[in-house]
Amino acid sequence: MRDQAYKLRILANRQQPEQATAVSGPRVIAITSGKGGVGKTNISVNLGLALAMMGKRVVLFDADLGLANGEVLLGVAPKYSLFDALFGDKAIEDIVVTAPYKMRLISGGSGIQELANLDRAQQARVVEMLSYFKDSTDYLLIDTGAGINKSVLGFLAASQEVLVVVTPEPTSLTDAYSLIKVLSRYKLHDKVYLVVNRVTGDKDAQQAARKIKLVAKKFLGFNIEHIGSVAEDAAVLRAVRNQQPFIIAEPNAGSSKSVEQLARLLANEDLDAVKSGAIDGFFGRLMRLFG
Repeated sequence: MRDQAYKLRILANRQQPEQATAVSGPRVIAITSGKGGVGKTNISVNLGLALAMMGKRVVLFDADLGLANGEVLLGVAPKYSLFDALFGDKAIEDIVVTAPYKMRLISGGSGIQELANLDRAQQARVVEMLSYFKDSTDYLLIDTGAGINKSVLGFLAASQEVLVVVTPEPTSLTDAYSLIKVLSRYKLHDKVYLVVNRVTGDKDAQQAARKIKLVAKKFLGFNIEHIGSVAEDAAVLRAVRNQQPFIIAEPNAGSSKSVEQLARLLANEDLDAVKSGAIDGFFGRLMRLFG
């Protein structure tokens, strides 16, 4: 972890010059959370589909390595996973699964301990494989693992945009703040997007967002943009039980409309402000961290 911290500091010092020379390419958005169980993967899957419904070319990388929540929520059963590409003879195109609306999924594999503890050479191989999509993708969404570990920090450091999923629960807000504190400490980002999931109403969402925004601003000088919230409605629960994305199973539900709005807001963000999220910059940063 000490070596990782050193590389994070080096990356932070080099971020600004790279931003000035970044080239165009897919937007790379890491979707993360301070703790598990907040619905992060559900947001990732449905957000990816919402963007795909808008005609965007989307790749969802299930980077919670060793788990397979993305494929479960999509109701698909990939024949191969990242494990087969890293430890077997499969190419990246062999492990990609096409989901509804032509969204592509890269499964991190299920129950595979080796994927949770990749060495540097294997991490570099992941970077190389992801570069396959650089010319055929508008959005690369990275569904990271929850919490703070080497793998999560690497993907967050390399992605120009970070979306943090929380719930109104105090433990979720506390753990998300701990994650944001790490991002601030190493100067990896000066802003993150916040999505409050499982809210009972707008007041619930605003209160949760206000709490973490005020603390982050006061103690870290860190900006959090509350970009949306998703209600804990019955449609979400039914969709999860049926292994269907709620945006497809019940498109008129409040949760589906909320995710559609979130997708529109992200798509309308000033591209000049996020152009350094281009995939070339993403892979350059990942290689410096994992290489």
